[in-house]
Amino acid sequence: MAADILERIAADKRIQVAEEKKEIPPECMRDKALAIKGLLPDFIFESTLKKEEMSFICEVKKASPSKGIIAEDFPYVEIAREYEAAGADCLSVLTEPKYFLGCDRYLSEIRQAVNLPILRKDFTVDTYQIYQAKVIGANAVLLICSLLDIDFITECIEICDELGLTALVETHDEEEIQKAVKAGARVIGVNNRNLKNFSVDIGNSTRMREFVPDGILFVAESGIKTREDVAVFEQEHADAVLVGETLMRAGNRKEMLAYLRGM
Repeated sequence: MAADILERIAADKRIQVAEEKKEIPPECMRDKALAIKGLLPDFIFESTLKKEEMSFICEVKKASPSKGIIAEDFPYVEIAREYEAAGADCLSVLTEPKYFLGCDRYLSEIRQAVNLPILRKDFTVDTYQIYQAKVIGANAVLLICSLLDIDFITECIEICDELGLTALVETHDEEEIQKAVKAGARVIGVNNRNLKNFSVDIGNSTRMREFVPDGILFVAESGIKTREDVAVFEQEHADAVLVGETLMRAGNRKEMLAYLRGM
């Protein structure tokens, strides 16, 4: 896996967004987003994560650059309903089409089928995508620190606030956490996967935990496979874990989520 994979994804995303702007101009997308403000509860994603016990953000994804096809059979609405029935707190839905084989339609259809808060998991490189996320039914967007400068992250969070969306600001190291805090992040994720080469270190979130200030919600992301992994994050007082591949590959997702919860 090439070390510049993240930049390649971002470059392709900029091309994609430029084409989408031709279909629906930015001012039209913004108007659409503002017109539906209030139809979904404001900031429901982050308020859901504020409960005392660990929250589980369960991911719906077909593929990834590091693992290839994860789910040949991909009944995405059915998977989302399974997660909801199993007691998931929130969903994460991949919408990036080239590398993760996602699409906006998956999120829109899942939005119609479940009542859980939904994170649009994509590579945000343009504020256009935040308005777009609102229009397709997302409650939260992903902002990846290693890809974005502090001014852009700040601007994105301000737009999210205007729309009632949550910004999950994803970090990997202490420097990125400091950048997220300065940008005004209220929810910080620490990715155990290094997006520059897709290697996974399950201990990364644990080591980075101390750098996320009190009052900011903390999400551990990627590589979570066992009840023991989750228990470590519970001890570290993480507010949530984001689990993707482990649940997607499980024969019985309800049983797997119960196992991860320690039930």
